[in-house]
Amino acid sequence: MKNILITGSTDGIGKLVAIKLAKDGHSIYVHGRNEEKVDTAISEIRSKSGNDKVHGFVADLSDLDAVKKMAQQVRDQVSQIDVLINNAGVFKTLNFYTKDGLDLRFVVNYLAPFLLTKELLPLVKKENEARIINLSSAAQANISYEAMIGKEKISFNESYAQSKLALTMWSFHLAKELEGIAIIAVNPGSLLNTKMANAAYGQYWSPANKGADVLYDLAVSEDHKGISGKYFDNDKGEYANAHPHAYDELEINKLIDFTNKLID
Repeated sequence: MKNILITGSTDGIGKLVAIKLAKDGHSIYVHGRNEEKVDTAISEIRSKSGNDKVHGFVADLSDLDAVKKMAQQVRDQVSQIDVLINNAGVFKTLNFYTKDGLDLRFVVNYLAPFLLTKELLPLVKKENEARIINLSSAAQANISYEAMIGKEKISFNESYAQSKLALTMWSFHLAKELEGIAIIAVNPGSLLNTKMANAAYGQYWSPANKGADVLYDLAVSEDHKGISGKYFDNDKGEYANAHPHAYDELEINKLIDFTNKLID
């Protein structure tokens, strides 16, 4: 049985995959930014799965200090992590920027998982065939570093697409750095029936379970064992090509250098 941490798992595909994995008997650690929602999700997942090994952590991922605090709590309470699913994400929000003046989508969709993963790596053991699953998107666009730090105003769509490319580029970089740990970026499916998609577009193309199913498979299926540094496009149902910058070493190194300076 595995220890599995899933960010953004109080609703949507995060909660659905948590239920599926809990039914298999794994120890599940859910995350949300609201303690009440986390407690409610824990109760629901335990009830639907018949598994009491469900626990939770609370952190607002738009606050990088809160991300560090959560990481410390995880290190204090969890002996190892076999699967980390960086699922939490935002699209449209009331506030465009964080309290530190950074673009909120870049922070939640990219900087927070970057930092959280970095802080939790001591718990991720390659001898246990650990996997890190990062939620990307079919929407990927060239990164504006001025936009990331709040110095250039761009649209919600652009900000979201740029943050998802950043996440994908970092995933490929991390896969090369961490031998023995499988790291996959995944588009779980375009316009799934989730609160985020419905709030953004008022419609959906596919049920949320389409996304939950692919996350489940990537997390534990033997079909994906040993695959790392790839992009799985669930719109196509297969591994596919991401944005060209995800394969550009100069662009990737620029991103990683910029990110490390930003979060230090």
